[in-house]
Amino acid sequence: MKKKIHLLLPLILLTVILSGCQKNNKKTLTKEPTSKSNSVQLTVWGAEEDKELLSRIIDEFQKEYQGQADFTITYMPQSESNCTNALMADLENGADVFTFADDQLNTLVAAGALEPVKNAETVSKTNLRESVLAASVNDTLYALPLTADNGYFLYYNKKYFSKKDIKSLDRMLNIAANHGKKVSMEWSSGWYVYSLFGNTGLKVGLNDDGITNYCTWNSTDGNIKGADVARAMLDIAKHNGFISTDDAGFLKGVKNKTIIAGVNGVWNALALKKAWGKNLGAAKLPSYTCAGKQVQMASFSGYKLVGVNAYSKQREWAAKLAEWISNETNQKLRFMLRGQGPSNIKAADSKEVQDSPAITALLDQSEFSCLQRIGGNFWEPVSTFTTNILAGNVTAKNLQEQLDTMVEGIIAP
Repeated sequence: MKKKIHLLLPLILLTVILSGCQKNNKKTLTKEPTSKSNSVQLTVWGAEEDKELLSRIIDEFQKEYQGQADFTITYMPQSESNCTNALMADLENGADVFTFADDQLNTLVAAGALEPVKNAETVSKTNLRESVLAASVNDTLYALPLTADNGYFLYYNKKYFSKKDIKSLDRMLNIAANHGKKVSMEWSSGWYVYSLFGNTGLKVGLNDDGITNYCTWNSTDGNIKGADVARAMLDIAKHNGFISTDDAGFLKGVKNKTIIAGVNGVWNALALKKAWGKNLGAAKLPSYTCAGKQVQMASFSGYKLVGVNAYSKQREWAAKLAEWISNETNQKLRFMLRGQGPSNIKAADSKEVQDSPAITALLDQSEFSCLQRIGGNFWEPVSTFTTNILAGNVTAKNLQEQLDTMVEGIIAP
C-alpha cells in the first residue's frame, strides 16, 4: 500500500521503457462502453481493508448502469504494494480494474499492462497536479489518481507534547524517556529511513534506464557527509525514548500506551483517533541533530492509482468502473470510511478533509517530500544497514565501511 516494492521482473521487460514502445501502442480506452454481449464480467483488485468501501462503490455502479448490461463484478483483496507482481504472474487473466501504489507505474506501462487514458485532459483538470504527475509516464496519463495521501508525518499524543516540543526529535525523545515511553519509527524500511538522508544534500534516485539507482549516501564530501547521518542514527537508536517497529508494532504500542508519538501515515488515522481521542495530534516531521545542525526530516510522497488492464476482455466497461471508483463522490466516501486523502481537487477542498489533522500534517510535510522513484535494489541494502545499527554492529571504526557496503548494494546493476 505504502512502501517497499520488490519487483521481480525480467530485465528485458523493464527496458521497454527505453525503447519508447509504449508510445506506439494505439489501443485506447473509450469513454462510452459498448459490448456485443449483454453480459459483463469484471474482477476488481483492491486492498483488503477496502472491502466494505469497494463493495459499496461497486453496488452503486451497478445501480447506475442497471439495464445497460448484466453485471457480474467480483471484488478480490490484493495488496496494493504487491499488485504488479501479482498481475505479472498472469497478465492476460489478471484483474480488469486494480488499485496500486504509484511507484509501480513505470513497470506496468513497460509491461504493456496499461494504456493511455483517453479522457486525460478532464482527469488532469479535476485532480491535484502532483497526483496527475504520479499517474503519468513521459507526460502521458496511464492511470486514474485515487488518493494523495501515501506519505508519512508525525503523530503525537498532546498529553505529553506541546507544539514547541514536536519541532525537535531530540526533545521528543527526551520527553518520552522521562515518562518511560517511546517515540516510534520503522527503520526496517528504506521508505522511512529516507527521511534522515533526504534533506541533507545526499542523494538517491532512479537512473535514466528506469532500473538502476544512483546514491551518494556514503559521500565523504559536503557540509553533511554520509557518516554524519549514520552517527546521528546511532545516537537515536541507543536513546531510551526511541523504538523501531513496524506498522503493527506502532499500533500495539499506541494501544498499550507505551508509544506516545510516531512516524506513520493517514491509513492509521482512525485507529489513532480511537486510541487518543481529543489528545490526537499530527504535524510535519521534526528536525533532528546531524553534524551539529538541526536538519528537517524529509519524506517520500506517494499516491494510490486505479489502473485498467489493457488485456481486459471488457476494457470499455472496466474503464467506466475505474472512473466511477475514482470520481469526486467516491473519493469523498473513501475519506469518510477509510480516512484517505482525496486527489480530486473538489473532494480535497471539502471542509471534512480540511479539518482532518492527518491530512493537514501531510500537506505541511509535502514541502519536504518527493515522489518515490527507486529501483528494486534499494530496499534490502538499506534494511541490512539499519538492522546492523539497531543491533549495535555499526561502530565508529566500521561506520564508513558499512555505508559503502549499503551504497554498493543500492547502485548494483
